[in-house]
Amino acid sequence: MPKTLATATVDRLLHHAHVVVTQGDNFRLAQATSGKGVTPLT
Repeated sequence: MPKTLATATVDRLLHHAHVVVTQGDNFRLAQATSGKGVTPLT
C-alpha cells in the first residue's frame, strides 16, 4: 500500500474515533517472544 494511501486511510479512521491510550504489558508480544504465541499447523 502506498504511504500516502495508508496515511489517508488512517486519517479517515481516526477522524471521529476516540483514541484510548493504555499502559501495561503486551500479553501477545510476551507470548510470541517466549515461543508460546503460535502453534504450528500439522
